[in-house]
Amino acid sequence: MRYRPYAPEDFDQLYAIEEVCFQPPFRFGRGYMRHLVLSLDAATWVAEENGWLAGFAIVERTREPGQPMAYIQTIEVMPGHRGQGIGAELMRRIEASARAMGAQTIRLHVDAENAGAIRVYQAQGYLYEGREENYYPWGRDALAYEKPLESGEAS
Repeated sequence: MRYRPYAPEDFDQLYAIEEVCFQPPFRFGRGYMRHLVLSLDAATWVAEENGWLAGFAIVERTREPGQPMAYIQTIEVMPGHRGQGIGAELMRRIEASARAMGAQTIRLHVDAENAGAIRVYQAQGYLYEGREENYYPWGRDALAYEKPLESGEAS
């Protein structure tokens, strides 16, 4: 598996992964996804095998007052590639990007029923911060997780 920063020619494959991993109304729209990957306040990493994307992750620097933070917008891995450590490696890459953007903390939300993703986040050192009711469409709850980013961590 090859990990690299997103390139504009990746967009169609990247969005095809979004369409596989999320159904409406949980899916990001094409316009919003394009905005994220082109944002100067975001970093997108892709996992590629034999010229095809197997997954991707997007982290965005937040503009909240106080401590510099980053927010994981999404981490997505194609179903046939799950369980191979791709999500964990993409997380390491976006954490390094978040540190490079000056973030001291990284946050994320995850569907409270997504046990697989929750296990990955906890294994990567993310700490449970609380539950947010009705965060997602159809009244689905989210769990909030956070991780301090040490400036000296290896990337």
